[in-house]
Amino acid sequence: MTKSSLLRRGVFLFIGAALMAVGLDIFLVPNKIIDGGITGISIIFSYLTHIPVGIFLTLLNMPFLFIGYKMIGKTFALSTLFAILVMSAGTALLHPVHELTNDPLLAAVFGGIILGVGVGMVIRFGGSLDGTEIIAILVSKKIPFSVGEVVMFFNLFILGSAGFVYSWDRAMYSLIAYFIAYKMIDVTIEGFDESKSVWIISDQFRQIGEAILDRLGRGATYLEGEGGFSGDNKKVIFCVITRLEEAKLKSIVDELDPGAFLAVGNIHDVKGGRFKKKNIH
Repeated sequence: MTKSSLLRRGVFLFIGAALMAVGLDIFLVPNKIIDGGITGISIIFSYLTHIPVGIFLTLLNMPFLFIGYKMIGKTFALSTLFAILVMSAGTALLHPVHELTNDPLLAAVFGGIILGVGVGMVIRFGGSLDGTEIIAILVSKKIPFSVGEVVMFFNLFILGSAGFVYSWDRAMYSLIAYFIAYKMIDVTIEGFDESKSVWIISDQFRQIGEAILDRLGRGATYLEGEGGFSGDNKKVIFCVITRLEEAKLKSIVDELDPGAFLAVGNIHDVKGGRFKKKNIH
């Protein structure tokens, strides 16, 4: 890893961890709203013991930092350690700062947004701020449930605990904050400019490929394929478009070959090649 890429990673890990500290200490914690995972457990423990939440965030994540080092690698562990320390220091520095709102709904919404962007940024740049996923990976190997199902079970239990510790309306606000943070993590990791991959199988592949280039301004790649039933050789068109271009591409294919096979899927990241859009003639 070059010095510039290392610096870039460090800057975004710092920003992400700092945003999480803001979401916690300026919005969620003062309004008795929790998040899922280790973060939610830390908020509850902090409330019960009056010990700063940053201390619990650091202590509870440390065992999973070691597990992450064994499972994923040194770079992940160091990135995670750096992000956790920044987040913990941020919560300590922000603790004396007064909350921006006493409205629990506003706190849940804006706290969830800020928290989600921060966590998503840390994940996108190779770190983690919560050991729940690592627990889920280990547990899922021993029980007949997926990682996602295990994470959901943990978080429902943690969020439900807010009803006993605080009140049931705070548990419901916590669920709102968790859902918003979950969606914002996805948006931050995948990006706002969502791309789509397209596979087209047609006897008119050449005309469709040229139309995609001329009328949509996108390049296309021709792949070799073989029909599983007929055994005939087929040409498969592969291209990458934005979600706003999907309707126009479908109309091009329908116009040139209404019987063509068309499959469209989401892509989280695009890099290299000639993905840059050409001018439409």
